[in-house]
Amino acid sequence: MSACDILEDGSTRGYWQYAYDGRDYIALDMDTMTFTAADAAAENTKRKWEVDRTEAERQKHYLENTCTEWLRKYV
Repeated sequence: MSACDILEDGSTRGYWQYAYDGRDYIALDMDTMTFTAADAAAENTKRKWEVDRTEAERQKHYLENTCTEWLRKYV
């Protein structure tokens, strides 16, 4: 699940998280560019993605650019 908002002052915010089998799994903290694992099973994914940083950068780019561009276009 991901979403972005354009605030009244023109700034943007967004969030991104995964769930698995109806339960929270992992979420991105945009401020720190780190992941929060919802349970022990997600810890391996968290470690892998935080070492690589590609997934965090990809999601940040999507939320700050693509998502807000589409939102401006369709609202």
